[in-house]
Amino acid sequence: MATRLAQQELRSSLVPAPVAGLASLVIPGLGQILARQLQRGLILLGSIVSIAGLGLWRIHTLGRQQTGFWARYARALDRQPGFVALLSVGVLTAWLWNVWDAYSTARSHGQKRSIGIFAVILLVFFVLGWQIGEINLYTLGSGLPKAAEPLSRVLWPWSAAFVRETETLSASASVLSPCDEAPPPPPPEETSGQPYLIADPTCGELSTLDDENKVVPGTRLHLEARGFAPETETQIWWLDPIGNAFRLRESGQYVSIMTDDEGSFSLDITMPYRLIPPSSVGRMIHTVEARQVSPVGRLKPGDPLVFSIERMIETIMMGMVATFFGILLSIPVSFLAARNLMSGSWVTVAIYYVTRTILNIIRSIEPMIWAIIALIVVGLGPFAGILALTVHSVAALGKLYSEAIESIDPGPIEAIQATGATRLQTIVYGVIPQMIPPFVSFSIYRWDINVRMSTVIGLVGGGGIGFLLIQYIRLLDYRAAGIPVWFIAITVAILDYVSAEIRRRFV
Repeated sequence: MATRLAQQELRSSLVPAPVAGLASLVIPGLGQILARQLQRGLILLGSIVSIAGLGLWRIHTLGRQQTGFWARYARALDRQPGFVALLSVGVLTAWLWNVWDAYSTARSHGQKRSIGIFAVILLVFFVLGWQIGEINLYTLGSGLPKAAEPLSRVLWPWSAAFVRETETLSASASVLSPCDEAPPPPPPEETSGQPYLIADPTCGELSTLDDENKVVPGTRLHLEARGFAPETETQIWWLDPIGNAFRLRESGQYVSIMTDDEGSFSLDITMPYRLIPPSSVGRMIHTVEARQVSPVGRLKPGDPLVFSIERMIETIMMGMVATFFGILLSIPVSFLAARNLMSGSWVTVAIYYVTRTILNIIRSIEPMIWAIIALIVVGLGPFAGILALTVHSVAALGKLYSEAIESIDPGPIEAIQATGATRLQTIVYGVIPQMIPPFVSFSIYRWDINVRMSTVIGLVGGGGIGFLLIQYIRLLDYRAAGIPVWFIAITVAILDYVSAEIRRRFV
């Protein structure tokens, strides 16, 4: 017996070891296949061909403007020498190691198989992923300090949640743009006891964009102000000739300044970029304004807090309604997608495969994509979000329910069928009682998922608190955006606790 096994081991490779190595030199993994290590050979073939193909694609991308492979390779090496060098060494190492692996596998009759080659392949995939993902640790490190202030506003947004009535103290000065032959606007007249602002000069050029859409700074204005409240933050606003008012920004930050103990300040600003419609006629008189906004009266809920509460309720209702409709529609579908119930004839088997295929296709499309499709049908609003979540819930729950049905104990079903019960009676008395616990668990879990997903599909206009969150982010109002973030986090935590309690008591 031992001799026979040894002979079988000696015959395990179809070719000698050198031939196996040469075969893998020509086609990666072929030598392993000839050595009767089919799975190993196919994995190596797919892996090495994949990293070689991805590497050629990245070299082509980096050297796109050159003609010929070597010219593109040289250009790619010049642009990103570290990546191209690591990629080249990694692919060559994996290819040659694959040759040695085929030789040693055939020689040892499959008894000695190293995993080192797979470590090299994983390393090459990691290098490719690093470059394709454009990972830049320097940018991450340098950008974190800039993100500290916005993140602090998101994490502590309560000054936007509760506000007081405000009182505004302001003064303005006129600025002509562009300058013309007529005299520029004169400085404003000063009134005793009122805040006063003067700009120098009173005409200039607005900022513009060059051919590369980079901002070309406009005229620098020197502002002098007095008569304001002492030691108080003062905001600088700009009003264009067509009535648009906005806060000035420089270097990505809103322009503001603290007045001194006499209520005065001086400040240099750059005239902003403004696109004035060609239909506007006459002299373009802009206005620069200094504003002090002081809170007065008692605290009251701010608009971001009120809107967040309304939208959070809408989000929870969206998840609940979508889950309800998803359960109703997925239960009958799950019976059609259960193999043990649909294996009676070729017709039912065909229905089973068709149902499973449809569920897989629907589930593979993210709810956000379904939300975009629903927006085309019903327009913006929570109804589109409910439709998207319902469609995805039917596919997801249908799969989970059908797998729960397939895993039920066949004993009670066979006992009921032995009594001559119909298929419907078998399902009612043999299948459903075993389905209830996993159905309840899956349904609660899906409700949790739908509430969280409803915050995401709001980003594309599907209603809910996500729609409000993206609006605040686009307006760069991070303190207001922090309120929806807190509501989402608190709601998800509460739902997680509630769903865990329900599962503990009823499942």
